[in-house]
Amino acid sequence: MSRRLLLLCMVWVWAPPLCAQVAAHILLQDSPLAGFQYHADKALWSRMQVGDALTLVREPDNPHDARAVRVEWQGHKIGYVPRRENADVARFMDGGRTLEARIVRLAEVREPWLRVRFEILIPLQP
Repeated sequence: MSRRLLLLCMVWVWAPPLCAQVAAHILLQDSPLAGFQYHADKALWSRMQVGDALTLVREPDNPHDARAVRVEWQGHKIGYVPRRENADVARFMDGGRTLEARIVRLAEVREPWLRVRFEILIPLQP
């Protein structure tokens, strides 16, 4: 009996804490992808999947929008955070805050602004 108790104690001591295994986020926004029809081609569309990670890249020198945030999928530019929704994202990124993004919906619809929907998350530090 004491051997079993000792073994359980050893496992408990060396096991990673449960909180380290859980990733918590705050949903900053859920948006359609702006400009998808101009930046992505059909080859990318067929490879993209719901849940895929996206990279957000700040473009403060963008001549069309000083708050522009580019969205990339596996290193390919696929569009932008919509101009009417990018103020908070740009402010967080300019302040050095880490943001995460991922695809939440892919729809083969006629309107290109409705084809890709993505969410932007603020990771919480434990």
